[in-house]
Amino acid sequence: MKPVTLRFALIFLTAAAFCAAACQNKSPSTAGAAGATPAPPSETATATPTSEASASPSPVASAGLPPLPAKFAEVTFTDVTAQAGIRFKHNNGAFGKKYLPETNGSGCAFLDYDNDGWQDILLINSTGFADAPKKTSSVMALYHNNQNGTFTDVTAAAGLAKPMYGQGVAVGDYDNDGFVDIFVTALGQSRLFRNGGNGKFTDVTAKVGLTSPGYFSSSAAFFDYDKDGKLDLFLCNYVEWSPEKDVFCALDNVNKSYCTPEKYPGQSSRLYHNTGGRFVDVTEKAGLLDPNGKSLGVAIVDYDKDGWPDIFVANDTQPNKLWHNNGGKGTFTESALAAGVAVSEDGRARGGMGTDVADYDGSGNPSIIVGNFSNDMLAVFRNQGKGLFSDEAPSSGVGQATMLSLTFGVFFFDYNLDGRPDFFMANGHVADDINKVQPKITYAMKPQLFRNEGGRKFTEVTAKAGKPFQKPIVARGAAYGDFDNDGDLDILVTTNGGPAYLLRNDNGNQARFVRFKAVGDKSNRDGIGAKITVFLPDGSKQWQVVHSGSSYCSQSELPLTFGLNHSDKVARVEIEWPSGKVDKLNDLAANQLYVVKEGNGVSESKPLPPPAPVPSPTPTVAAK
Repeated sequence: MKPVTLRFALIFLTAAAFCAAACQNKSPSTAGAAGATPAPPSETATATPTSEASASPSPVASAGLPPLPAKFAEVTFTDVTAQAGIRFKHNNGAFGKKYLPETNGSGCAFLDYDNDGWQDILLINSTGFADAPKKTSSVMALYHNNQNGTFTDVTAAAGLAKPMYGQGVAVGDYDNDGFVDIFVTALGQSRLFRNGGNGKFTDVTAKVGLTSPGYFSSSAAFFDYDKDGKLDLFLCNYVEWSPEKDVFCALDNVNKSYCTPEKYPGQSSRLYHNTGGRFVDVTEKAGLLDPNGKSLGVAIVDYDKDGWPDIFVANDTQPNKLWHNNGGKGTFTESALAAGVAVSEDGRARGGMGTDVADYDGSGNPSIIVGNFSNDMLAVFRNQGKGLFSDEAPSSGVGQATMLSLTFGVFFFDYNLDGRPDFFMANGHVADDINKVQPKITYAMKPQLFRNEGGRKFTEVTAKAGKPFQKPIVARGAAYGDFDNDGDLDILVTTNGGPAYLLRNDNGNQARFVRFKAVGDKSNRDGIGAKITVFLPDGSKQWQVVHSGSSYCSQSELPLTFGLNHSDKVARVEIEWPSGKVDKLNDLAANQLYVVKEGNGVSESKPLPPPAPVPSPTPTVAAK
């Protein structure tokens, strides 16, 4: 878009002020396209953005903020799946034999595949088994965001209508061409789809060396473990299973039930090094070989703050793993047991599935949550510093409330924008007949939402979170993203053998917020691994890391959202890039999306919610 004159900027921001106030309680019909206000590159990395990109000290930009209510209303979520045009049903291939893969479900992703500034949706699907009497074929679904609260299914046009027994998804620009690519994990061959920048994807799996036909894969994450500017790939693998190796299990000793993973040998996860155009399996060389692993979730976390990304892996019925990055040597050391995140406090390996990372207690240290099997409770591993964690689920208000939950998707996000990370749980059992033997546990379960109260305490607010939280579902994957560009975070959930759900956040954006999209230069193009720290005028601060992976088999949006509560501006921002470059910014207005380029500061800003619909149906090339 062309730069605007100062006079036009004044008119634009005044109009935006009126719209922002009017659209605070939004609906899909009022959501519009983002009107971008390009900001000239800073002369240095520490330069203050111009008044076009900042509301302080400009009185015009300050006028663009809606008034704060005397009291914040309760934040709720609304199921907008049908009105958004999302018509998807997961196919787990079940036909009576109760094969283990049928229980896992599949994941989902928020991604902006065409660089139009709006989050699109990808829903992973499985398919029928070869020995099923009735052949059923199904494919994943890519939904393009129409910028008005609705989506269009573009799967076939995008070249993604490929039958596969899909499980999970990771998103990242592996070739640094400015467009995010898609890696889909599977039972059998996982696949990498390269984004051509024209709305179409090409299967480049064999071309880049990612062949893995014998794996039963689950979650995955792109990250730059050696900080060479190219995204590497970590792939979680589950167990050795095939129809020929299927085992008979029964809850009642008569009728076949789904087996636990304990009945099957484990399968080591894999690390692939991006050499530029090809991926090389360096699992053994990196010291990551773990044949006993039964991995379902992965989170990339620099848990000891030494500047190198480590790997946390949630294992099912096996101890979790915490792989410490040995400082750029290309190797890792397993440290989960010593760190206190391998097993429960009584020494048991739990049924770990989804996982995520955040500084939930404001200590400056990243803590870890893990979704576990029913009767195990959620794990809340608080990072005490010096490489040590303690499970504070029992003392934080989480343990008892999650005891009966079987949690797959789980993630931290600030749903009410008060500046503290809350968390969401996608629940659902794996055995459809579990209620026959455990009357207190059901197959379908309600999702759960926990609000961070500060002081290392959480309060469950599920009952107040809206109708979607009162409906039991068999949930699996879960991701967050701001699909309507109004500043608060919405939720995407998949179910096993059922529909997906898009849950719109209502009232979250009554509080102030700021969003950042990172664009790397020497670092990888997506800025994955960049740490952004926000300092408020009252002296408080919060930080997040741009990341792939986390949750269960899913990918949340890459832009970062910071809740500012009542603050009209951000006093200071520091961005630590994987390359080692540190950018500093000052006096940023609230309720804006800032595109930050490594070494250049703010390159563009957009007021949120956007002022008027300006559809851009064709993909636009990202700035290099």
